[in-house]
Amino acid sequence: MIRNRDALASSRDHELALDCIEAAIDAAAPEAAVRSNVGLDGDVLTVRGTDYDLARYDEVLLVGGGKAAGGVARTLESMLGDRLSDGLVVTKQPVEAETVRSAVGDHPLPSERNVAATADLLELVDAADERTLVLSVLTGGASALLTAPAGELAVSDLRETTERLLEGGVPIGEINAVRKHLSTSKGGQLASRASPATVVGLLLSDVVGDDPSVIGSGPTVPDETTFDDALAVFERYDIDPPAAVRGYLASGADGDAAETPFADDPAFDAVENHVVGGNATALDAARSVAADAGYEPLLLSSRLRGEAREAAKTLVAVGEECAATGNPVEPPAVLLGGGECTVSVAGEGGRGGPNQELVLSAALELDEPHVVAAVDTDGEDGSSDVAGAVADDSTATDAEDARAHLAANDAGTYLSDAGATIRTGPTGTNVNDVVVVVVPE
Repeated sequence: MIRNRDALASSRDHELALDCIEAAIDAAAPEAAVRSNVGLDGDVLTVRGTDYDLARYDEVLLVGGGKAAGGVARTLESMLGDRLSDGLVVTKQPVEAETVRSAVGDHPLPSERNVAATADLLELVDAADERTLVLSVLTGGASALLTAPAGELAVSDLRETTERLLEGGVPIGEINAVRKHLSTSKGGQLASRASPATVVGLLLSDVVGDDPSVIGSGPTVPDETTFDDALAVFERYDIDPPAAVRGYLASGADGDAAETPFADDPAFDAVENHVVGGNATALDAARSVAADAGYEPLLLSSRLRGEAREAAKTLVAVGEECAATGNPVEPPAVLLGGGECTVSVAGEGGRGGPNQELVLSAALELDEPHVVAAVDTDGEDGSSDVAGAVADDSTATDAEDARAHLAANDAGTYLSDAGATIRTGPTGTNVNDVVVVVVPE
């Protein structure tokens, strides 16, 4: 899986860190998530303990989007066979399937082809009736790939807004509160458009805490945020949105545009959402690999967030404590973390993403022979073409140069030159980031 593994596996501890990363990504594969949570017995489809009698429906549609949506759709189609009437998913990679069509879109910024593909998907949903079962597949990346601009907004307005929010280090939940109110599909609106159909959401989580309303901006989930909340995000982070975006949000706050549907909306009477996989699945697999290697595994948290470079310091500090005192776990040990850290972009033209920033920041802190690895499970850290990086106490030997690259949000360049970046290519899944700290004996 790791294409440059031979170059990175310079010691037993490096090998173990890479083993943990590979196991985590493997365990989060959409095929595994579906088969662990979905079953079919005759005409009864069971999703996480809830039964759906397919004989009650004239049509079964499969729609959705995200980086892992293709794998989920392909697996569901193999289970359902000719019971599946039609389907369309918007992904970054084409899907080979018989019934479910795939449209290739762009991420992390929306594009015109995302808009065109989403319009086709919504046409399917709009035609659903009470004898239709809609299987809605949402995975990480769906917020960008499923793009349906509200009002008179152009896709360029959404691109610019997304870019400013991402560069401003805004947490994903607040970014999605904005996205929901600039869309006609997010924030429960897809479910509303499908009503009175039965809607079953199958969600592969890429957000901290697995909140269904945040995954993919919650197209099938009630939205408790408002236009005022969306406007407040820009004020809170001192970000200036495009004029058209500010104007539309302000008009919504004044009551000139409909709010996204709340939980008491009757459209949700026939909607159920199921989280079929997430970061915890990946971390459990990494924990098993560490234990099998004779290292004591310790899962610190699946909810890492905040600035990546600051989170790194805490992780290194815990590793130092282990080495010095045997607390909270006796070495040899593997400390595991997951979540979604952010980067506030100050530099221009830098390379990298949150995981590379975390690793370079950790390398600057290390004064013990520990190994730190961090990846985005989708294989693309931020907007870069690498998954993340792995480092030890010898990676940032030129501390002044390393700090300069970190300050310029250019961790990727420094780590690439040091031969420390991890290359997987697109993995077909997306369950947030995985961080591994190996504390040797």
